[in-house]
Amino acid sequence: MTDQDKEEVKAEVKAEAKEKETADQKKAQWLNYLSVTTILIALCATLSTYKGASYSGKSMLSEIKANDQWSLYQSKSIKEYLYEIQIDNLQAELIHSQPGAVGYDNITSRIASYGQNINKYKAAKEQVNKDAKQFELQRDDASKHGSFFGLAVVFLQISILLSSIAALIKKKPVWYFSMVLGLIGILYFVNGFLLFF
Repeated sequence: MTDQDKEEVKAEVKAEAKEKETADQKKAQWLNYLSVTTILIALCATLSTYKGASYSGKSMLSEIKANDQWSLYQSKSIKEYLYEIQIDNLQAELIHSQPGAVGYDNITSRIASYGQNINKYKAAKEQVNKDAKQFELQRDDASKHGSFFGLAVVFLQISILLSSIAALIKKKPVWYFSMVLGLIGILYFVNGFLLFF
């Protein structure tokens, strides 16, 4: 082999090494983008999980408070009904009594007192009803927010999985598909806060 042939071989080897280095740099650059996007998606997934759990807790607490209010409403309804029964019984006694008789004034004052209690329970029931409905609205709102965060977590987790697979097999189309799912997840994540759809 002549010196000129040796120089040509060296030049070819250097050219191939340069090409390989350039290709490796492009791959490394692509893998850097993949890493950064995966980290951002993982951050959104973590925040979605946190916010979803927070809204789930709010929903459950509001449900418990609403149930407590409805139980209080039933309790007041029962007490109101008991006073109504007492009034009916006293009115039946009143029919058999004569005005001015010994127990007549006592019966009429008890009827008036029981009537006031009935009005008190009716007013209290209105407030309890209003409070229970307010807690139900809070529950429904928290459930809406929580469901969107839950959907965001699903899409973001699948996106992370596909990004990992893309990094392992070094296939850009898999990464592109993972980014589409990641964008859908981010859309649900943002919607969890804003409820724009």
